[in-house]
Amino acid sequence: MSLRILVLGAGGVGGYFGGRLVQAGGDVTFLVRARREELSAPSDLVLLCCKAYDLDSAIESIAPAVGPATAIVPMLNGMRHLDRLDERFSAGRVLGGLCAIAATIGDGGRIEHLNKMHRLAFGLREGQTSAHAAPFAELLGRANFDGTQSDVILLEMWEKFVLLASLAGMTCLMRAPVGAIVATQDGEALMGEMIGECSAVATASGYSPRAPFLARGRAVLTERNSTFTASMLRDIERGGPTEGDHILGDLLRRARALGVPAPLLRTAVCHVEAYAARRAMEPAG
Repeated sequence: MSLRILVLGAGGVGGYFGGRLVQAGGDVTFLVRARREELSAPSDLVLLCCKAYDLDSAIESIAPAVGPATAIVPMLNGMRHLDRLDERFSAGRVLGGLCAIAATIGDGGRIEHLNKMHRLAFGLREGQTSAHAAPFAELLGRANFDGTQSDVILLEMWEKFVLLASLAGMTCLMRAPVGAIVATQDGEALMGEMIGECSAVATASGYSPRAPFLARGRAVLTERNSTFTASMLRDIERGGPTEGDHILGDLLRRARALGVPAPLLRTAVCHVEAYAARRAMEPAG
């Protein structure tokens, strides 16, 4: 079965994974801003690769391509987008998905893969069925990246949520990479407190992070001399919009709703919100 795949976005994520799917023989169409008005026929599968702050416009852009049997696989960070997509297209069409990659657009629009990590996972959520899951998994198996169908995709998404929120919260709050933070007297301890708070929210939500994940996450967040930062910090440093509310803000709201103490996360959210407020007050141009 040949899948008609629509990839929204041709940036670091969509451009990289979509290009690899083309190399693997996939029937892939890229939906970029200049051509978004041309969609008319449904696709079998939509790979949604946009930033959270572009989600509403992305939803309207892919709507003409979403038919009764279309599967939507979002690559967004966090969890909140699932509710928004479910509301617009119904929960049966929206699968779970995540990616792990460091990629950017270089000179001339070339996709630059910055390290060896290039993983894409998707999976059916509870109660879902999709005729397109098996063919998509087969295509991923031919592609030149680590592509898998996961039986625990929501848990994997929550684990990524925990690590990303911990990394973004601390690197944005300290305006520094991991190595600089842990070089301070209290940096390593604060890193531990942050991932502890984020993990507690996941656990209270019914998705307790697994021990091997936590061990790897703590190692990443406390690596000496590491230059690792969250893309959220890079967004702040260039003066652009961030996914702060979608990631940090959403996790804090969940913590409060569940009665989970999260003082460090609360401070990080305030920091990013203050940046956004200051940005909004600055004159355009």
